[in-house]
Amino acid sequence: MSPLSRWRHPGSDTTRFIPRNSHLLLRIACKRTGLLFRLRVIRNKPSAAAMSFRFLPDAPTAAVRLPVGHTVLLDPALRPQGTCIEVLDGVARVYCPCEETEGMTLAFLQAGDQLRTDRLCSEGVCVEALTPLCFRSDAQPRAGEGFDPVNEWTLQLLRIRHLGSAEQRLHALLGLLVVRLGRRCGNWCDLPFRLTHERIGELIGTTRVTTTRLISRIRQAQLIEAPAGETSMRLAPALVDTAPLLTAA
Repeated sequence: MSPLSRWRHPGSDTTRFIPRNSHLLLRIACKRTGLLFRLRVIRNKPSAAAMSFRFLPDAPTAAVRLPVGHTVLLDPALRPQGTCIEVLDGVARVYCPCEETEGMTLAFLQAGDQLRTDRLCSEGVCVEALTPLCFRSDAQPRAGEGFDPVNEWTLQLLRIRHLGSAEQRLHALLGLLVVRLGRRCGNWCDLPFRLTHERIGELIGTTRVTTTRLISRIRQAQLIEAPAGETSMRLAPALVDTAPLLTAA
């Protein structure tokens, strides 16, 4: 029997069950608001943990909040004129919902970063909350600013994927994440979220098994800690400072 996930229609008491390995596109008319929403229910694998998707209203919103692990689909088809979201607080992962490249990470966003929907592909993108996330969907693109955080992150991730060994790629990824999204705290560098070994494998182009083996070596060298009961992780400055490509990031 295929694993099932529950989905509740907004404004309804009815709970529907959707197979986790499904790839569905639903158009939903919300009776209470009269708005039309579009939701893509995505499951990478039957064994993968279910993702919770939030509906992003068509009307611009000053503050959209997502709990950790929840995802919202930004669908350009609902906003042909284009819009801009800006992260107010937290860290998010931006990934591709296309069937061919489902789950491929494009970028990470933090407070102050903007994402323009008029620069997305026709399938849109998904924004996943790695920490408690708050963003606005009524932001105005910054005029005259050539820097695009999504494009820049994609470039850095591509550079990492071209390193020769999986060990180098993992080292470079951890260093980049800490420099961009973490902070130095005493004898450690703190990263405010964790990524699964499967997700890290996707980022460095290797399998979950290989990723687990490489991380175990780093743990044994006492260069990384993931305290039980916490959602963050700590990395030794020596690991971060010697990461490949760090000076160019």
